[in-house]
Amino acid sequence: MENLTRRSFMKTAAAAGAAMAAYGPATGVLGANEQLRIAVIGVGGQGSGHMRYFHGAEGAKLVAICDADRSQLEKRAADFEKQNGYKLKTFTDMRELFDDKEIDAVTTATPNFWHSLTTIWACQAGKDMYCEKPVSHNIWEGRKMVEAARKYDRIVQTGTQKRSSEAHPAAFAWLREGNLGAIKCVRSLCYKGRYEGTNGIVDPTNGPVPVPASVDYNLWCGPADMLPLMRKDLHYKWHWMWNTGNGDLGNQGIHEMDLGRWALGDPKLAPRVMSFGGRFRVNDAGETPNTQIVFFDYKPVPLIFEVRGLPRKIGDKSMDGWARTGTGVGMVVQCEGGYWAAGDGGGYVWNNDNTRTDKRFAGGGGSGHHENFLQAVKKHDVKHLNADIEKGHYSSALCHMGNVSYRLGKKMSVEEARKTLDNEHVLDSFDRMIEHLKVNEVDLEKEPITMGPMLSFDPETEVFVGDMADMANMYLKRNYREPFVVPNEV
Repeated sequence: MENLTRRSFMKTAAAAGAAMAAYGPATGVLGANEQLRIAVIGVGGQGSGHMRYFHGAEGAKLVAICDADRSQLEKRAADFEKQNGYKLKTFTDMRELFDDKEIDAVTTATPNFWHSLTTIWACQAGKDMYCEKPVSHNIWEGRKMVEAARKYDRIVQTGTQKRSSEAHPAAFAWLREGNLGAIKCVRSLCYKGRYEGTNGIVDPTNGPVPVPASVDYNLWCGPADMLPLMRKDLHYKWHWMWNTGNGDLGNQGIHEMDLGRWALGDPKLAPRVMSFGGRFRVNDAGETPNTQIVFFDYKPVPLIFEVRGLPRKIGDKSMDGWARTGTGVGMVVQCEGGYWAAGDGGGYVWNNDNTRTDKRFAGGGGSGHHENFLQAVKKHDVKHLNADIEKGHYSSALCHMGNVSYRLGKKMSVEEARKTLDNEHVLDSFDRMIEHLKVNEVDLEKEPITMGPMLSFDPETEVFVGDMADMANMYLKRNYREPFVVPNEV
């Protein structure tokens, strides 16, 4: 199997069958005393958290780690051995890790553009997978992940931890019962500072800079274009480049996007989408917007997403009302008789005059999400997952849909932009965005808004249709770099 991994990683049905035989029956259920042997791929910030959790989890043991950056890999391995008294297996190439039959399940905290291929390879190798958010870098490859999980009968959990929250399902059920009247609009919010002095700035360079000597840049880039490094920092700031990231919509925002779709009852992808905003004031080398609104035309209730990366400032009237409930990163379900504003651990019900009621839904914010994955793996039952890969695919794909509209947008004045909007809820978002930009001293004549078109989408075939469909569908998938290709047939 090792040679197949190097060349095509089990493209044929025969190779798939051999893999399942090598790694044991897909329907096997672990005994009560058996430990799951876990490997973590990508051990930077989020991956180091995976290491801590899965090492300490009951019934699981961390046995291996993998990273294309040897400095990160060696530091994590050395620290772990010092603290825990045994050595981890270490890999720089995840394909070698997948060849290891002593590994039962894998978690990945690699950059977004690696998530799909990592998950597909894991499924093909007979290993269950915990995949960080967003699960994909584009819409098409997310569907391939679902196909792989089903074909190889694997347990694949999405890292949208709030799916294991106690507060949100209870609140959604209460709201759907009509306790605040009909739901009028669901808003997801990512008001998270990405400005000077934070991870939001992509420092420009005068030309290519050397890749850190500890990094295997070929393995780091994987499916993405292997472009010269034109920024000072390799890690994290890839979020703000289209080749590697999806902006804050697909970074922090995917958590709140998932909550918004959940509040609507977990529908498939929206039939229409439009997005607008810009990368204002920072004057850096970043490409993705730091201020963005996405309108999803679900019927009868729209979902609206708001990204704000610039500072919150005194006098910003756009923070009046429900946005001042402390829910800067979270969601608001607006109803006829009030609204529920919630962050990680839930939140209170508010009246329409912005006075808080005593009604509250609270919980641990999804602290049991990793445990939920382990229990589903041990039972080998996808129905036990709180965030199965298909849920992750739909919510991640909504982020990608919004970015497609934005990337097809045109620069417009405030007056021109407002004329393109005809929904009262999105007009409210637009006007508050303008107020927020003015308080941050953005000159909208020099830095006009990028207004994306309203795009139509077929939720069944998962392709854009109608006006501009040809242009929009060019963003459904990427050109993959050999040999790191997400296959048409998984």
